[in-house]
Amino acid sequence: MNRKHVAIIVLLGLALVALYCSRERKRYYAHEGVVWTTEYHITYEASRDLNDSIQLILNNVDMSASPYNKASLLSALNEGTTTRTDAYIRRLLDASRAVHDASDGAFDPTVMPLVNAWGFGYKSGTLPTRAHIDSLLQFVGFDKVALHGDTLVKSDPRVMLDFSSIAKGMACDEIGRMLARNGADNWLVEIGGEVAASGVNKQGKPWQVSVDMPNSDDDSHESAMVIALDNRAVATSGNYRKWRDEGGQRLSHIIDPRTGDCRTGTLLSVTVIASDCMTADAWATACMAMGEQLVKEAMEKRDDLGVMTISADTTSNALVVWSNATFANQIP
Repeated sequence: MNRKHVAIIVLLGLALVALYCSRERKRYYAHEGVVWTTEYHITYEASRDLNDSIQLILNNVDMSASPYNKASLLSALNEGTTTRTDAYIRRLLDASRAVHDASDGAFDPTVMPLVNAWGFGYKSGTLPTRAHIDSLLQFVGFDKVALHGDTLVKSDPRVMLDFSSIAKGMACDEIGRMLARNGADNWLVEIGGEVAASGVNKQGKPWQVSVDMPNSDDDSHESAMVIALDNRAVATSGNYRKWRDEGGQRLSHIIDPRTGDCRTGTLLSVTVIASDCMTADAWATACMAMGEQLVKEAMEKRDDLGVMTISADTTSNALVVWSNATFANQIP
């Protein structure tokens, strides 16, 4: 064996040792904090701490798509000081349009003027009259915005966008993709109850996510269901925590963009499982706006979305749980 062959063998040996050591150095990291007035929890297995990259994504999404950050690109688009979008805004618009069309308009990010009017946005106001709601509806509707390349075109400067019901899901997906790019096969990302997961937890078992029972107490969490996630995402939307009392009338933050009304009724929460968190996030809100009966009719036979609803039985004060078969298959 000549020296050249020996050198090659040595280099291959060193490469294998380096690869083995790299794998051996992997461990689980956990990070938590507050973003967009909600908590986040992120756990992943990697060879190094990736918190700096996580914070960068959270900051980038905030500076792009937050309607509550006056310095964000979305605020500038809403105020009309720019028409130029970025990759995040375009991705949110494309995903929103897909859910908007499939839900017959129940999901619509142009609902922002109505959210503000009902006092759930970045502007507070008195209880809107029917006339006020009708006057705002002329600025609500996905047909009033269009993308021409990277330029956002609005039919009226008063049209505004609100991605609050889909941006957290996109952030979960973005962080998950970043973790995967950095060699993390096992991870779970949760932001404000929206969850994306891949692989297994520290115990080598599938990630398990608990879905809360509807409870108006922010500090109380009673599990309604535990689901197993692997390369899937889950999001829950409900009207049992984010609401306010107006003269004895309970107002929900779920606004039907088609009528302008606060969505009330027996439906308390909807949990959606999808292939990505952005889709799950948007559909959870869409289902809440659709109402109990329409959700069951629309989701009964869908195999791409797992859906569970929790509703109030007005005659017995009991809670009624319904799910389609796709959701039931995720229960361990």
